[in-house]
Amino acid sequence: MSDQHQPRAGDWSAFAEQWNEQFLDALEDNMEAQAQFVERWSESVGELSEEEELSDGVEGYARAYETWMNASQQMVDRMNDQLEGEDVDIDEFRDIWLNTANEAFKDVMSTTAFAKMTGETVGDVLELQQQADEAAQETLHTLGFATENDVVEVGDRLVELERRQHAVEEKLDRVLVHLEEQ
Repeated sequence: MSDQHQPRAGDWSAFAEQWNEQFLDALEDNMEAQAQFVERWSESVGELSEEEELSDGVEGYARAYETWMNASQQMVDRMNDQLEGEDVDIDEFRDIWLNTANEAFKDVMSTTAFAKMTGETVGDVLELQQQADEAAQETLHTLGFATENDVVEVGDRLVELERRQHAVEEKLDRVLVHLEEQ
């Protein structure tokens, strides 16, 4: 066999070192993502008061955790495939993590705990928006600008004036018809 087809020891060492570093980086990213996930999820679950919501939240977390563990196993399997000589594209590793993040998020999003947390957040945002709108209206009013409330009030008054004018016109028409008949 020719020397061309046999990997040199230095090439193999560099290759193995590169893959080991990438594997360790991926493993570290996995652990960090899991830690962040657990932290955020435990904060949400910690705020739950009803036993059913707590149980649902824990089940969602368990499904998401299982999803992350399956991704870890896929990473190990693909790394072994690479070491056995299979041509494994580095993008596969990225795709595993992206797909896993999506799946884990779906596992969490489908829970009552997530719905409750989202509802509370939306409620808080709407309340803050209302307060900001009220502050803007007060500021505009103080500066002498017409506010939304001022415009609505003027519009209401115009509608009332039109209604009264129409009623007066109808009465005037009846009076004129009555005078013409005489």
